[in-house]
Formats: sequence, C-alpha cells, structure tokens
Amino acid sequence: MDSGLRSLMIVGGQWGDEGKGKVVDLLSGSHQAVVRYNGGHNAGHTVRYADRRFALHLVPSGVIHHGVRCYLAAGMVVDPLALLAELDRLAGEGVSSTGRVFLSPRTTLILPTHRALDLAREGARGGARIGTTGR
Repeated sequence: MDSGLRSLMIVGGQWGDEGKGKVVDLLSGSHQAVVRYNGGHNAGHTVRYADRRFALHLVPSGVIHHGVRCYLAAGMVVDPLALLAELDRLAGEGVSSTGRVFLSPRTTLILPTHRALDLAREGARGGARIGTTGR
C-alpha cells in the first residue's frame, strides 16, 4: 500500500486504553519503521498476526512484521531486563528482532533499585496503598 505518506503518527487521546498498539499493528506492515515515543513496560497490548497472538509491553507492535525497524525513543522508560525478556520471548515465538530493534541512548532506565524503592514506598503506605505494580 503506497499512500504517498512519508510518515504517520498515532497519538492517544485517553489513558492508553484506546487501542494504539492495535492500530499501529494494522498500519505498520506498510511502513519501514515504527517509533514508540513514550511509556514503559507497565503498558501492554496484544496484537494478532495471522492466527497468532503476541503480548507486547516495550517493543513496538511493528516488530511482528518482517523487515519493519522498531525504535524505542527518548521519551520511553525502559527496564533493560524486561526488554531483554520480551525480545527473548519474541525470538522463542519465531519473531526475529536482530538488527530491527533500536534503543535510544536517551531513554530513561528503570533499574532494580527503582523497583525496590517503589515497592518499599508502597509497603510503607499501609492501608493507604495506591496499588503500584512495581513497574
């Protein structure tokens, strides 16, 4: 599909539950690259490709389309361990990300100390807990 467009931006207007990942999945097969510009692994979307389902949290949904380059841009919050686990899971499902997933050096990293601090703060709240996921 050649629409003549050089780029297309999908932006959510709510709290992230409006289905951006699925829309990007539907459109990414006709583009060379997909850039995810914000969020972290606490988000998630499930996309379908043929008769298969893929649960994604960090990697843009374009990754399931052969040849589409995927970029995790500066506005993202990335847990390196979660990213590696997601890439490993995709590889186990037959989706190669080699040479197609790129991480901006300006992303914000979530380290194990951040998770421990988040959970400790939540525990200290007692009955006033906010229900953090630790992510």
